[in-house]
Amino acid sequence: MTGWGDASALLADAGVTEDPGYYKRFTEPDEKAALTVAMRIQAAWAANDPDAFADVFTADGSLLMRDDQLVSSDEIRSYMGRLFTTTHKGARVKGWPISVQFLSDGVAMVITEGGVIMPGADEIAPENLIRATWVIARQPDGRPRLVSHQSSPIKG
Repeated sequence: MTGWGDASALLADAGVTEDPGYYKRFTEPDEKAALTVAMRIQAAWAANDPDAFADVFTADGSLLMRDDQLVSSDEIRSYMGRLFTTTHKGARVKGWPISVQFLSDGVAMVITEGGVIMPGADEIAPENLIRATWVIARQPDGRPRLVSHQSSPIKG
């Protein structure tokens, strides 16, 4: 497998502070590099920054958010911009990896658990717990980007 890059450098380049505890048991360099995508998404939520959020995706990236299927980084940016200024203003997400698999040299699939921490809350409410699937592709510039993200509630 061709290397996915240095996680610390990828995060620094994106202006995101690395959280070494996020990696859990996934400490191989390529695993950590793939997981920078999720850390960038968490940072974008913490900042309520729709541009940073959408920039994690490929131009034709796909996001299933609740019942809304978004199919481009422009749609994602617009949707998250509305969310961050209305119902989720001040919200953040927290998650952790439970699986990292490399499907090819340039494609990884990550499974995470976590959820949205609503404004004023300190933890994820049970109804906001989700499991998510992330399909990540290493781009020609070496940077991992999100091709597809889909989440499902853990409790129905």
